[in-house]
Amino acid sequence: MSRSRIPLLCGAAALVALCGPVLPAHAAAPAIAVPPDKIVIEVATVNGSGCPQGTAAVAVSLDNTAFTVTYSQYLAQVGRGTKPTDFRKNCQLNLIVHVPHGFTYAIASVDYRGYAHLEPGATGEQQASYYFQGQSQTAVKSHQFKGALDDNWQTTDTNEVAQYVWAPCGEQRNFNINTELTVGAGTSDPTKTTSFMAMDSTDGAINTVYRLAWKECPPKP
Repeated sequence: MSRSRIPLLCGAAALVALCGPVLPAHAAAPAIAVPPDKIVIEVATVNGSGCPQGTAAVAVSLDNTAFTVTYSQYLAQVGRGTKPTDFRKNCQLNLIVHVPHGFTYAIASVDYRGYAHLEPGATGEQQASYYFQGQSQTAVKSHQFKGALDDNWQTTDTNEVAQYVWAPCGEQRNFNINTELTVGAGTSDPTKTTSFMAMDSTDGAINTVYRLAWKECPPKP
C-alpha cells in the first residue's frame, strides 16, 4: 500500500467513543498537557492477511486524545467452507505520527472490538503488540475466547502510567502495531460447522481505539 496522508476526522458516529478519558478510571492520571496543535498520522505501510490494501482506515480525534483504526475485511475462520489458511489473520501497521513541537506521546490503552461466532468447543484468540521504530518489541498481549459464543466482543489492553513507553523527544520514530486473530475448531466438528472472529463491521461502527497520553518534552540545554 502506498504511503498516504490520513486527514483528521471525527464527524462519524464511530468516533464518538474517542471523547472519553485517556486513562481508565482506576489509573492515577499523570500531569499531562494535551498539545493544542493537531496531530497528523501517515500510514507508511499496511501488511497482512487481515488488512488487504484499501481495507484499513485511520482517523484522529479532534481533541488529540485518541486515534482509531477501522477494518473491513479482518476475519479469521475455521470449519465448513473455509480455506486451511483462514484460521489465522494478522495485520501490521507502520504509522508516522507527526507530533506538535515540544510534545511526546505514549499509548495509554487500546480497545479492540468485533463480532464472533464460535461453535461449542471452538476457541478464539486476539493478540497485539506495539513498539516504536528502533526499540525492542513489547510483550504480546493476548485475550482468549471460548464457544459457544455468538455476540459482539471487546478487549482492552491497558498500560499503567509507570509502564508507558514514550516516543523519543525530538525524534521521528515510526509507531508499529501488530495484531492477530486466530480461531481453532477445538472439540467442535469442522466438517459440519463454521466458527469465526471478525475485527470489523458491515456498518463501520466497530473500530479499534488507541488512547494517547501526552507530556511536554524537557527544554533542550
